[in-house]
Amino acid sequence: MTHVKSLLSRQELIGLLVVAALIFVLMPLSMDIFRLNLFGKYLTYAFVAIGLVLCWGKGGILSLGQGVFFGLGGYCMAMYLKLEASTPEATAIQSTPGIPDFMDWNQITSLPWFWEPFNSLTFTLLAIIVLPALFAFVIGAAMFKRRVGGVYFAIITQAIAAILTILIIGQQGYTGGVNGITDLRTLKGWDIRTDEAKYVLYYVNGGLLIAVLLLSQFVLKSKLGRLLVAVRDKEDRVRFSGYDVSNIKIFVFCFAAVLSAIGGAMFTLQVGFMSPSFVGIVPSIEMVIFCAVGGRLSIFGAVYGTLLVNWAKTTFSETFPELWLFGLGGLFIAVVLVFPNGLSGLYRTYLAPHVDRLISRGNSGNRLEPVSPPPDLDGDATAKPAE
Repeated sequence: MTHVKSLLSRQELIGLLVVAALIFVLMPLSMDIFRLNLFGKYLTYAFVAIGLVLCWGKGGILSLGQGVFFGLGGYCMAMYLKLEASTPEATAIQSTPGIPDFMDWNQITSLPWFWEPFNSLTFTLLAIIVLPALFAFVIGAAMFKRRVGGVYFAIITQAIAAILTILIIGQQGYTGGVNGITDLRTLKGWDIRTDEAKYVLYYVNGGLLIAVLLLSQFVLKSKLGRLLVAVRDKEDRVRFSGYDVSNIKIFVFCFAAVLSAIGGAMFTLQVGFMSPSFVGIVPSIEMVIFCAVGGRLSIFGAVYGTLLVNWAKTTFSETFPELWLFGLGGLFIAVVLVFPNGLSGLYRTYLAPHVDRLISRGNSGNRLEPVSPPPDLDGDATAKPAE
């Protein structure tokens, strides 16, 4: 219990319990499988939003290219699933059986060498963690060691997202091109397209999200988390105190990249495909909006912001498809101008004091009143005996 109190304050514990109740109880009981799978897809974006809270909200490092790491994780999982679906028996009608269909369409006659390791699920799971972290380390070391930050870093990450999108589309014989990697069917022989599988994947996704929330909270409560906030507010003072600021920035950037990649891998499992439309500039900026609406200083607010914006996107795009982009832009402007700390800031300002008051009142009602000692029936024990 002591460890829980040191990791989560009372308000943070309430936030975690509300998120868990929303994911594991409320949504499964109130939605059909189609809507539940849709919200499961939204939850995969929440991994990216949590990483942005750590990177941007706490560290002051605005990355407009988180879609790159989301895509890396998604493509790693998609490559494994596509190879499992491309057995010689399943692709017997191709001119070259045993390779993905889009390779056969582009006159590739053998499996490329960099696809070979993805026949192993163990390698795939390691690649989902290692490849984005390594790529983020290279970018972070190149930028932060040279003290590049602020707007320049945001523009560079946006350019990297554009370059990777063009690369994926241009190398369609190896990546599936603009359509991406589609027709993903099974995971180790388990059909991921059935309703039962979608339920299981939804709960696995929710469990991973809760684990990521706890891990992120651990980072924020540690000494590294305090240094991260100090770097955001007074970077020069932290540097003059003897800390290597660039290493702190590199770590949090790599950590956010790994979280994004986990979300991308779960997205591929839930949706059944992966395409470059989730890698480029537009989805990366949308992910920043998820974080901003929820509150860039709260990891729990990031989850609520992701669910709210995507629900609004689905609802309004179904009703007013031509006006949705204007609505998204207006929402972002409203967040910046009216409530810059997002939904979590509104909660802390208006609701949190009332919640604290109710909890304090309940605790005071349950507190035992001090019991006065019983009267001395034998009289004053210190009185002198009568003579």
